Amino acid sequence: MRQTAEEKKDLELDAAKQHKPMVKMVKCAEDDPKCAPEEALDYDEEMTYAFPEVNPGARPLGGRILVQLKRIRATKKGSPIIMPGSYVEAEKYQNMVGKVIAIGPLAFKKRDSMEPWPEGSWCEIGDYLRVPKWGGDRWEVPFDDGLVTFVVMNDHEIIAAITGNPLEMKAYY
Repeated sequence: MRQTAEEKKDLELDAAKQHKPMVKMVKCAEDDPKCAPEEALDYDEEMTYAFPEVNPGARPLGGRILVQLKRIRATKKGSPIIMPGSYVEAEKYQNMVGKVIAIGPLAFKKRDSMEPWPEGSWCEIGDYLRVPKWGGDRWEVPFDDGLVTFVVMNDHEIIAAITGNPLEMKAYY
C-alpha cells in the first residue's frame, strides 16, 4: 500500500517528536575505567543549571521565537577548579545550543496568507535547538551566580532540532 505525501510527512514528524532528548546520565561505577566518579553528572541537575527557569523580560512578536541559550559553568562540577574567564567567554560565544521558551503568533506561518507552513512547525516550546552563532537579538538576564543569555530570532533561522543530549552538543568554528 502506497503512502500519500501527507501521511509520510505525518510519520516523519511523529518520528522526530519521539527523538527528543531522553538520555539519563548517572554516576559512574567505581570499577569503570572509562569514567571517573568525580566527573559523573546528574542529568536533571545539569539540565536545571544549563537551562534555569528565568523570566527573560521579553516575548517574541510576529514570526519570531525566543530561545534561552545553554549556560556555561565557570567551575568544574564537584571540584574547586575555577575555569579561566577567557575559557568561559570563549565557550559562551561558541554556544549555539538553546531551549525554545516562547513562539510568536505568526511563527511557522506563511506571511501572506497566515496559513501554517506545509511542513508544520519546526519546533515547539521546550524543544532544544541549534541556533546561528551570529543571528538574532541577544541579551543577558542576571540569575543567581551568573547570567542567562536569551536570543530572539526569526522562525526560518533555526539550524536544527537537537535529538540527542543537548548538554553534549559542542559547536566548532
